[in-house]
Amino acid sequence: MPIRVSPISAFRDNYIWMIRENGSNEVSVVDPGDSEPVLSVLRKEGLSLSSILITHHHADHTGGVKTLLEHFPDVEIYGPRHGTFPIITAAVLDQDRLHVAGMDLRVIQVPGHTLDHIAYYCELSNSPAAGMLFCGDTLFAGGCGRIFEGTPTMMYNSLQKLATLPPAIMVYCAHEYTQANLRFALCVEPSNADVIERLRQVSEARNLEEPTVPSSLSMELRTNPFLRCHIHAVRKSVLESMAISPASSDIEIFAALRRWKDNFSG
Repeated sequence: MPIRVSPISAFRDNYIWMIRENGSNEVSVVDPGDSEPVLSVLRKEGLSLSSILITHHHADHTGGVKTLLEHFPDVEIYGPRHGTFPIITAAVLDQDRLHVAGMDLRVIQVPGHTLDHIAYYCELSNSPAAGMLFCGDTLFAGGCGRIFEGTPTMMYNSLQKLATLPPAIMVYCAHEYTQANLRFALCVEPSNADVIERLRQVSEARNLEEPTVPSSLSMELRTNPFLRCHIHAVRKSVLESMAISPASSDIEIFAALRRWKDNFSG
């Protein structure tokens, strides 16, 4: 049966993804940092919460779980087995498979932003080249998460894992950071026509207060500098801006690019 995925806005720029199989009134939500907007949608649409997917332990992704559990005590809570968030009923590891809201999901371990970070990947049965990726704060539209607990090598390798998934998949990240990320991407690759056009479209959407996610992985591969550290134009820009060795590896380019973005105010 077809799957519907819709965003529930939370805080200033978070997205809680609600997954629903058509014809069912049971839903799953991804990273509910706040319970109230979730409960509001469930009440309004007459829905019941059956499961929660957690990507990592940060409070803006887990803060609503306790209250949601009070309203739906039988809810299944999936999350990383080696994480620090205590309210998990079904701990999962890399390559584990689960069935949620009509979808078969595969767990992908993606440490870097945090040590426990995981993503959930659904390969849709109607096409081997299409699917959905719920990636929390690892891969953003036009960017990637800050490295709080892991290392640049961890984060680079995690992003490379995601980059090998089918390009047609849709990427459901957890924050509305796209416009700022693409401004940085344009600074890195000012001649990238795909970045220029994407930033134009995203700016129009944000002027209308419309979400800019999900995006396709193929779009990320063309416009996201953190997936393009092997591209000559990105390497050249990083070498010029960060004064690192011309012999730097792709991982070292990535680490410098992440430091550049951490201090970017454009």
